Amino acid sequence: MTRKNRDDTSIHNDTIDLSIDELKGRQSVRATFRLPKQAIELLSVIASQLGIKQKSLFDQLVEDMSALGRIAQEAQHYAPGETERRQKTFVISRNSLVALDYIAQQQRIPRDVLVEFSIRRLLPVIESELKKHEKRKILLREMQNYLQQGQKILQKAETLLGRDDQLCQMIEHQVDLCERNTALLSGMVEKGKPMEEW
Repeated sequence: MTRKNRDDTSIHNDTIDLSIDELKGRQSVRATFRLPKQAIELLSVIASQLGIKQKSLFDQLVEDMSALGRIAQEAQHYAPGETERRQKTFVISRNSLVALDYIAQQQRIPRDVLVEFSIRRLLPVIESELKKHEKRKILLREMQNYLQQGQKILQKAETLLGRDDQLCQMIEHQVDLCERNTALLSGMVEKGKPMEEW
């Protein structure tokens, strides 16, 4: 084997090793934490609202070591108190678990507290989404009124011009489009209802 081939093999093997490490880091593992009920529900509600899997959301919250370090400093003097805590098993990436364990040991802070404070970072997100949800509810009512007006105009046009008239077909197309969009908005509002308990 020539030197060039040996060098190519070495580079190729390094690339393979790096890829294998990355793949192992992304491998899913189960981890159990004792958390307040509100934290568990917050993670679930936000994941559902944003259409993100809980695992992906959890990983985004805890994979960044520097962010975890800042969270650990913020939670340093936190005493969990009498808040009822429940065991909850999450499926997370190996990288997330390694990051949590490392920062918890380094900062001498319980891993559960670190997870709780990480999830608390979602509070501004739910507040923002809740404001949007309330605005969507107002707009849904307006869309429903608009749809009813459109249906009345369509009935009037059919009475005056006959159903086969080109104008009636144009109005009917607009009413159908409004019905579909109103149904979509209604689904969005329904999906956001669990946030209302916050």
